[in-house]
Amino acid sequence: MNIIEQEQALLKGLLQNDKNSVELIYRENYKSIQSFVLNNNGSVDDARDIFQEAMIVLYEKSGQASFALNCQIKTYLYSICRRLWLKRLQQLGKFSTQVESLEDTIPVDEEIEDHDKKNDDFILMEHAMAKIGEPCKSLLDAYYLQKKNMQEIATEFGYTNADNAKTQKYKCLVRLKKLFFAQYKNI
Repeated sequence: MNIIEQEQALLKGLLQNDKNSVELIYRENYKSIQSFVLNNNGSVDDARDIFQEAMIVLYEKSGQASFALNCQIKTYLYSICRRLWLKRLQQLGKFSTQVESLEDTIPVDEEIEDHDKKNDDFILMEHAMAKIGEPCKSLLDAYYLQKKNMQEIATEFGYTNADNAKTQKYKCLVRLKKLFFAQYKNI
């Protein structure tokens, strides 16, 4: 029997809960998984848990008609265990992916400055909205925040048609812009 036939027989045995097949898979593969986990900030218990999860994945996958094992079981299990363990380390904060190049990172200082500037602009806009008065405040709120269309706004605010509502919205925006930039210059 060649390696491929042996692997297929082991998978078939795993699916049928054949004790000998399951024990053989454990015996041939557990040590390398344990070694990997122990060498990467894990314990023997962690290795057992990860290996058990990988066995469940192997069992479930081998039961699917579309599953075709195109490598040895040990390679497949090692790959699953490695992925599961690195994911767990990442969740525990003990592992982070390495940044390929420092050029890809944004300096934190610039990020904080951008955030502060946007925050200041939002505060200025809030003050401008408070000063704009009615009906502009309600009209802009209805259009931009409540996402109402011009026909709904015309009906709600008593304009004769959607075009008149649109004209009023434009006038309100011009007023808001003036208030905003007047405050912006005073900073």
